[in-house]
Amino acid sequence: MVSILIDDIIPILVIMLLGYLCGKFYYFDNDQRQGLNKLVLNIALPAALFISIVKATRSMFAQDIVLTLISVIGVVGLFMLSFFLDKLFFHRSTQQAAVCALIAGSPTIGFLGFAVLDPIYGNTVTTNLVIGIVSIVVNAITIPLGLALINRGQDATKKKAQTTNTPGTKVNVEQVTGKGRHKETKKVMVTIPDGVPVTDAEAKALEEKGLDREIDLARAEIANHANTNHKPMNSTLKSVLSAIKQPVAAAPLLAVIFVLIGIHIPSSWAPTFDLIAKANAGVAVLAAGLALATVKFSVDKEVIWNTFFRLFLTPAIIVAAAYICGMGTDPEKISMLCLATGLPPAFSGIIISSRYNIYVKEGASSVAVSTVVFAASCIFWIWLLPILAHIF
Repeated sequence: MVSILIDDIIPILVIMLLGYLCGKFYYFDNDQRQGLNKLVLNIALPAALFISIVKATRSMFAQDIVLTLISVIGVVGLFMLSFFLDKLFFHRSTQQAAVCALIAGSPTIGFLGFAVLDPIYGNTVTTNLVIGIVSIVVNAITIPLGLALINRGQDATKKKAQTTNTPGTKVNVEQVTGKGRHKETKKVMVTIPDGVPVTDAEAKALEEKGLDREIDLARAEIANHANTNHKPMNSTLKSVLSAIKQPVAAAPLLAVIFVLIGIHIPSSWAPTFDLIAKANAGVAVLAAGLALATVKFSVDKEVIWNTFFRLFLTPAIIVAAAYICGMGTDPEKISMLCLATGLPPAFSGIIISSRYNIYVKEGASSVAVSTVVFAASCIFWIWLLPILAHIF
């Protein structure tokens, strides 16, 4: 326990503190901070995930089918549990609860997965497979699901405002009718209710009238958008496709496909991927510290609940499910899965929160407090898991 604390946990905290100080003293500006995030999420992490997963075999996937099912069902199920409990306990709207789920219900596997698991369990195929599976679930399922729930909540808010005579602003909005040669653009007088999401056409009309209103990009692809004439894509499908296009989701998915169909990457290619992949852990932890430096946070009941849900309740349920499903013969794999799903909140959640101006204060506070408390929760699980393995 002492060696794990000194050799693995303390270095992570020191580098994160370094990043925090760099952020507080403006050593990196906003563009440079975003550049580090892009380096991790779009280059280093995808390379690390790809080269680690393609080393696996179909037999390993078959042997780890229980782990895969627990990861998918567990992470998605707990994401939805966070969503519903936030609505129930704290009376949040659909869009607020969706952002809460993106934070409390999703681990920051991209930033801290390799940094935490590799030093403790080694850079093995199994370790990387656990990180890869959880990364796919978070980036290709829970994030699109969260965005779809935000869209749904915004649509409901707007419809409710329109049917309850909510005060608003009258503007002329461009609408496109007809097709082909019969297509024409005309302006229609509409009332935009106050305090609800707007389309980009409505935002443009408000801007022309000299009124400021943030454009809601999540609903930008609509029939009256910029002289185009098409039906909007299903929000859930669009979010899923958008997520899969991101390197952090596409790389592990492609690697899984290669393994399943039997395509082997020549070993001579590995150093090319490994060289950039090695930058992932250190830069990711530094970037996490930089992100925390931009957050002003406070502690209340909801923040405490989100922290408990993310760091203790989620891994506890995952561990219980693993033992119930017969994974007790491989306690190290359970330990990997526990720490992978018990990481601090996904930083993508706070980015989405800021983008839509939804649940910003609570979300930022939950991320900051959870990241600090993770130092204790990580040690707690490393201490408890061997005891559970001995008992079961």
